[in-house]
Amino acid sequence: MNDRVIIPAAELQYTTSTGSGPGGQHVNRSQTRVTLRWTPATSEALDDRMRERVLARWASVLTNEGEILISASSHRSQKRNLDEARRRLAERLRAALEVARRRKKTRPSRGAVQRRITAKKQRSQTKKQRRRPRYDD
Repeated sequence: MNDRVIIPAAELQYTTSTGSGPGGQHVNRSQTRVTLRWTPATSEALDDRMRERVLARWASVLTNEGEILISASSHRSQKRNLDEARRRLAERLRAALEVARRRKKTRPSRGAVQRRITAKKQRSQTKKQRRRPRYDD
């Protein structure tokens, strides 16, 4: 997976099915679509802290059994689709384990505030000049 996480092959389960969409006889008869299943809650690849982070970030995409499902059917070959599903799982796991940096509070400089206000006043003047003149002036 990456330097820290390696998912044992025994924890990954995959099923095959026929793909959908156009493709004629090949797509109708060949079971090339791959659905990869992995249960992060019982995985030995994750320590407790990692597991909590993954489960929290994936809460909306996990099944009732706590599995993540990834389907791949973009290739004509079952092996290439399996590789694609594994790649997507790795990508998603990497993103879920990434610790977001804390945001530093910043303030606009005095000059930036002044430029913004000046630009707003200029725009206001431009719009005022486009109006129809009032009779009482």
